[in-house]
Amino acid sequence: MMLLKEQNSYPGLVFPCVGIHPLQGSQQALHSVRIQDLEPVLPLFQMFRDDIVAVGEIGLDFTPWYALTLQDRNEQLLVFKKQLEISKELDLPVNVHSRSAAKVTIATMKEQGIRHALLHNFAGRPSVAIEGLQAGYYFSFPPAVSRNDQRAKLIKQIPLERICLETDSPALGFEKQVRNEPKNITISLEYIAKVKGISTEAVAEVTTQNALCLFPKLNI
Repeated sequence: MMLLKEQNSYPGLVFPCVGIHPLQGSQQALHSVRIQDLEPVLPLFQMFRDDIVAVGEIGLDFTPWYALTLQDRNEQLLVFKKQLEISKELDLPVNVHSRSAAKVTIATMKEQGIRHALLHNFAGRPSVAIEGLQAGYYFSFPPAVSRNDQRAKLIKQIPLERICLETDSPALGFEKQVRNEPKNITISLEYIAKVKGISTEAVAEVTTQNALCLFPKLNI
């Protein structure tokens, strides 16, 4: 487990999560997750339960060229629900991916009784985001959102008290096809401050407290 090794190398700086993403394989040959992709990982949740701060990145990706059939989508749901159950068993929050599936993702989490969740790089409609807010979920935005005016409308409608910062490095940087890095968290910070019309200091303070609230193991 590379992240657990990194945690030991950088104590107090790197905090690992464990989860199976809805898309598997290499960038050139991604496929919709199957239940057999999850099975080898199941023992790791218990093995590292004291080390991980969340279950993730998990979720749903119904992008048509990846989730080609109803069977693909149903199997993604099965894998997602299984990991949501694990998060409840371990009393851990979830870090969630939702692409072309925001409404189904939030509805599934609510049905499964999930109370602590981060919807990363959320790109759903504001009306769907409101459903997430009502359920108590948080939303995070990477540097790439500064290239998209539609995200500004979404960020305006989400209270700062429910926003976290992220980079999603090495992807979703300020420039397409350019490797993203953790230091670019400041781009997200500055963009959210600009959209909200408040200081970067205020955004830094509130989003830090949000992260500590959502991921309580960060305080240990």
